[in-house]
Amino acid sequence: MRKNTLLNLLLGLALSSSLIGCEDSKARQESEQLKEHVAELVKENGNLGNRVDELTQENATLKQENAQLKQKVKTKKTKKSKHHHGPSSGQ
Repeated sequence: MRKNTLLNLLLGLALSSSLIGCEDSKARQESEQLKEHVAELVKENGNLGNRVDELTQENATLKQENAQLKQKVKTKKTKKSKHHHGPSSGQ
């Protein structure tokens, strides 16, 4: 009976070792996949940050152009109002 108990114990240890090794292998594989995914996300985050900076600069440029155009329109309106005289009141 002792031989059976010892044999069962050894067999149990061998099976549990292989299961632990299998689970460890799966965990390592999942860990590698997660590391790759994190690296991709970090890269994407950097790209998005650069894009935000570009858009912020573009927005500032457009605001400046808009302000200049508004100033030109105001200048044209003031020049027109100075040159136009109302209908003569002597008629």
